[in-house]
Amino acid sequence: MHCGKRMLYEKPQALTPPRTDVVMMTPWLAPIVWNGTYNIDILNAQFQLRGVRIGLAMFAIKKYVVFLQQFIETAEKFFMVGHKVNYYILTDRVEEVHQYNFKLGEGRQLFTLQSPTYKRWQDICFRRMEMIRNYTRDRFINEVDYLAVADIDMQFSDDVGVESLSELFGTIHPGFYNLSRQSFTYERRAESRAYIPPDEGDFYYAAGYFGGTTEEIYKLTNYCHNGIMADRKKNIEALWHEESHLNKYFIYYKPTKLLSPEYLWDNRMGIPGFLKRRRFVAVPKNHNEIRNKRSIKEKQRASKNAKH
Repeated sequence: MHCGKRMLYEKPQALTPPRTDVVMMTPWLAPIVWNGTYNIDILNAQFQLRGVRIGLAMFAIKKYVVFLQQFIETAEKFFMVGHKVNYYILTDRVEEVHQYNFKLGEGRQLFTLQSPTYKRWQDICFRRMEMIRNYTRDRFINEVDYLAVADIDMQFSDDVGVESLSELFGTIHPGFYNLSRQSFTYERRAESRAYIPPDEGDFYYAAGYFGGTTEEIYKLTNYCHNGIMADRKKNIEALWHEESHLNKYFIYYKPTKLLSPEYLWDNRMGIPGFLKRRRFVAVPKNHNEIRNKRSIKEKQRASKNAKH
């Protein structure tokens, strides 16, 4: 009895690696995903047989809501196409988000979730882990099998599919993929819970895109949140906020899959020869301008005042 449709594809070669210009496996036997190292048709068939549900969580806090439309529209073109997807928008501007009219594909839903607001952007970064932890515990774990967490000031520009999913996955930071561990911007103060000694560390991971099963994401975010709160009691803030705590977690709880810099890139860094695809890229922006940019509601209010 066949479990699924018959598939035809070239036989894998045991002695011929698909890529020789990049490392495809970590010392703890976790695959590193690069273009050309997998067959997406095989993977899609496997995940569809299991009926996997995928969540994508993003933070549209304060004026970063201006990135939302481009994020969702590009996700609809490139993110987990053909699979069941729940978009979770965590925002302090629920009413404003409701003004957007997104056209979603079959089996794809969008949910707007209330988030607190904070005066400092650093506090927004630190609190992300707490919010993801709480929503995972109270909601996500009952609605999706895998959860990815992404920065919203990004856009999808090529396929990000089920090849990226695993029990726990992290993305190699595009600024550190070829540097020594001594060059990583880990938290180096021993009094911080995010502290990593100079002789430890595998890769430097970006907080802009990570994920895993909801059970593993709960463990990760709970660990990071507890570390952040312990630091706060000592009046310490880790160098790169929640990303510092994420990197500490990944040293001792190794990700089961790593995503290459294809999955988080900044085009200002150029296009090195090994980078065959740029799947999720930073949106060019002026941070000061974005922080001062008016929201939809503010523009409408200004327009009404001008008419009067």
